[in-house]
Amino acid sequence: MTVLFVQNMGGGVLILFLLFSIAYFIFWAYCLIDAIRSNFKDPNMKLIWIIILLFAHGLGPIAYLILGKDSKTN
Repeated sequence: MTVLFVQNMGGGVLILFLLFSIAYFIFWAYCLIDAIRSNFKDPNMKLIWIIILLFAHGLGPIAYLILGKDSKTN
């Protein structure tokens, strides 16, 4: 009985991890598409943000949403 309970807990963690991974991928893709489609004050900023988003998966999208708004043109 205990073994079945532990196995059931593992499946829940796997589903939670899968849902979090899908949500983070959508968040990352949104930031990447927004960076590609946006116009920036400095033309090099687009390239810099794309490189940051591609190579800094953990903090790149969060930094883009916080810091990227200031470098865009209206």
